[in-house]
Amino acid sequence: MAKIRVSYEYSEAEDKSIRLGLFLIACGILSLFILGFCWLSPTLQSLQSKPANCTVVSVLRPEEMFDCVFTCGADCKGTSQYPCLQIFVNNSESNSVALLHFDEQQLVLNPKCSYVPPCERDNQKNRDSVLWWEDYFTSEVSSQPFTCFFNQQRRPDDVLWRRSHDTSVLLHCVLWPMVSLLLGTLIVLLTVCARSLAVRAEALQKRKCSYEVCQDLSCGATDQSKMREPLVARADPELSSPTQTLPLFAVPVRRRDREHGNAEMN
Repeated sequence: MAKIRVSYEYSEAEDKSIRLGLFLIACGILSLFILGFCWLSPTLQSLQSKPANCTVVSVLRPEEMFDCVFTCGADCKGTSQYPCLQIFVNNSESNSVALLHFDEQQLVLNPKCSYVPPCERDNQKNRDSVLWWEDYFTSEVSSQPFTCFFNQQRRPDDVLWRRSHDTSVLLHCVLWPMVSLLLGTLIVLLTVCARSLAVRAEALQKRKCSYEVCQDLSCGATDQSKMREPLVARADPELSSPTQTLPLFAVPVRRRDREHGNAEMN
């Protein structure tokens, strides 16, 4: 039997769906690397800090001023100054005095100060912001214990008041790239499986059609052989009929002799 050939070429819609799936897979892998380097690493470092109980030991405001950069438009930038606020606390984890910082970003921005205000064009506004936090830790927090975060390996002389990143950042860094990756893989697999099933169905349909054609041809040959028999019988009915067969010793009589015999009898 000859082999049945079917088309394995993808249609335009299937080609577009495969390209979409491959695009989602590439985006998932790329975003996983980007978020891993930009957000995942700082988040893991932030989660390494252990919670501890801290109490304020002293609140200082040195005379040293620090510069900050402010923006006042698309092409407008400038520098202003703010005073330094230093808050020393007692860390229960190490039982030592450490400098308190608001979060990791301010620790990296200015390791000498506890608070870096949002940079304003007016120096007085920067000063008022620092004085407000100084009054808050002096009068309201004072000697009351509060939760801080301490990392003995990285910065033993510094503690954090709050974390810049938590477990939700870690979840988003892993969740959305994996969703894009799995969705793209699912689209590609479903498209390929659908095409494979369509090819198999087409092959089965062609086999079925070829089998029916063969049966029709054989049935037609049988019908033709059956139709030939009555045709032969109709072509020579005298030979086929048993009642009209001639006797064994019958002699044919000519028409003239038959007419002559009839005249003599009359």
